[in-house]
Amino acid sequence: MMVIAVNNAPPNLRGRLAVWLLEIRAGIYVGKYSTRVRERIWQQVEAGIGQGDAVMCWQAPNDQGFEFATVGQNRRMPRDFDGLTLVSFSPREESENAKCSR
Repeated sequence: MMVIAVNNAPPNLRGRLAVWLLEIRAGIYVGKYSTRVRERIWQQVEAGIGQGDAVMCWQAPNDQGFEFATVGQNRRMPRDFDGLTLVSFSPREESENAKCSR
């Protein structure tokens, strides 16, 4: 099984994903495909994401039981920690910090 979540994706990419996958919520697509098809779908996401961002997660035979890939600007970044992939957060932009402190 694979899951793709997109934010600020162009309508043409969302439509392309909807052809292959089931959109269970806005921007959340699920399906079950071979590795080859999954990689081709991800190539389409990388090529069409524009100013948005996306993450894809799929089942894998490792300790975590899954792997994931990201594309685009996002505060959450995958980091390898002793063979496990964890998520770290980038600091917020200064303009966002100023808004939050008011």
